[in-house]
Amino acid sequence: MRVSNLKFWNPSKCYRRTTNDVIEDAIVPSLPVESGIPNRCPQLPMRKVLIPTKLNSIAATVLEDNDFQVVPDTNAPFNDIVKANPDAMALIVRSETIDAEIIDMLPILKVIVRAGAGYDNIDIKHARRKGIDVMNTPGANSNAVAEEVVAMILAAYRFIIPGDASTRKGQWEKKRFLGRELTLKTVGIVGLGNIGQLVARRLAGFENRLLAFDPVVSARRAEEIGVELCSLDSLFEQADIITLHVPATEETRNLVNAELLGKTKPRVMIINCARDDIIDEDALRAAKAEKQLLFCNDVYPHDAPGEKSVSDIADVMLPHLGANTEESNYNAARRAAEQLIAIIDRGVTTHVVNSSVPEGLDESHMLLAYYLTRVARGFLGTDEHPRRIEASFYGGLDEFAEWLCAPIVRGLSADFDPSFDSQDAADYLKEKGVEFISRKVDETKYYGKSMTIDLLQGEGRNFTKVSVRGTIAEANTMVSRIDDFDKLYFEPLGMSVLVVYQDQPGMLAKITGVMARHSINIDDIRAPHDKLTGESMAVLKVNKPVTQLVLDEILAESGFKKATYLEIK
Repeated sequence: MRVSNLKFWNPSKCYRRTTNDVIEDAIVPSLPVESGIPNRCPQLPMRKVLIPTKLNSIAATVLEDNDFQVVPDTNAPFNDIVKANPDAMALIVRSETIDAEIIDMLPILKVIVRAGAGYDNIDIKHARRKGIDVMNTPGANSNAVAEEVVAMILAAYRFIIPGDASTRKGQWEKKRFLGRELTLKTVGIVGLGNIGQLVARRLAGFENRLLAFDPVVSARRAEEIGVELCSLDSLFEQADIITLHVPATEETRNLVNAELLGKTKPRVMIINCARDDIIDEDALRAAKAEKQLLFCNDVYPHDAPGEKSVSDIADVMLPHLGANTEESNYNAARRAAEQLIAIIDRGVTTHVVNSSVPEGLDESHMLLAYYLTRVARGFLGTDEHPRRIEASFYGGLDEFAEWLCAPIVRGLSADFDPSFDSQDAADYLKEKGVEFISRKVDETKYYGKSMTIDLLQGEGRNFTKVSVRGTIAEANTMVSRIDDFDKLYFEPLGMSVLVVYQDQPGMLAKITGVMARHSINIDDIRAPHDKLTGESMAVLKVNKPVTQLVLDEILAESGFKKATYLEIK
């Protein structure tokens, strides 16, 4: 636990930033955003993100559209860019080395995003000690690497590279370049992550027998992918082509060694688009001399110019081009930006690689916890922290209650740093005197994967409570109930007005009339009725911000009891 490292903002200070004439609190010691009352506070500086790497401009566009200041790649040395921007709160990199020295040069750094799957170029342990989350973008580059594997196989089998060079010289060496066909070969895939699975799919048209080794993949999942699971020894014994897709760890260092290579067929092809140190290079050199194996390589100890030690044994060698496509660069850049926004603004830590967030917790449910809490906090209508938070997690989500605490706390208060983990969230609540209870749920209600967030404030006559339930429907985050107003099913993202009134004819017309006078268009409206109290709630999705003046006009009409404006990004 990093109690000594907690960087809570000074509660005596209040910052704000202005976006499209709407004031949003960056820290909430006084009034919440939803109150519609602007705090009299100094301007909050823009949130700075360093992107000292060649990355598609979509990353900068997405970040700038969400009020981040982006420092893009320049011709200056990497260290100089870092030194010149000590106030950066986030860093997006590709293959740049982010060691302890770099991390220590950025004292307020909160997040490092690796635009790609691997992250062994980042000192994740030192980052964790400094309270910094490290994220990757798994899957963004996968198709590019999978297609490169197929390209390498065909290039090596058909002598594409030497054949091209020979023909350009005016030679005609057709007999020398007698190739082989990929069709009907047995292909062994070591590692069935995103890339390994896509390799299997991309090879489908070649009628290959596909073997795979991955100790964490079930037989059922392997059948769905279309591969046969087997041991690593068996894979090396049977395969005509072996492609490697495992991360660089102590367990995988020199995974492909003399013993394994001794089991292979003559003329086997080995492809490494993963990491350089998973192959014992000397053992590979000896095996090539003995068995005339083919070797295709795209990874090296350092991504830099200079002689490469495998140049004497590689039949095809490329300068780490696996993820180097326009599409891959765009996907990784966009994912990196979106994930950075998600963790900074909403506390979504799904792709954090140096925390203990468990496998199986989907990002959408972390977002749901954040959104529901934001709605509950806004509808509660007080600038004070609630006395208690009670949450019910259905459909198996209860096992992740500890980890869902962080986005709940982020939704409760913007002065909680979302880069902290679940233990930090628990400590924050304790410091604020807020009790958090994860209730035992009744699964016979068949709510599916949903959750209810209740905020309770005060005691006795001053006791108030807001209860909000939501779920994921067709990949959309939905609020299904607020207090006793059920079957709402509205998406909380965006700008909304919530109005409670005594149900009678003409009430909705009064609301829409006020909106029309202020040139506010209504994009969607829901108005469930509570038969027990005779009250209704109108939830209006609007196209522009709604001020307190507009809310006051609605409340001035007879029969209206509550009007709240929410803006959630």
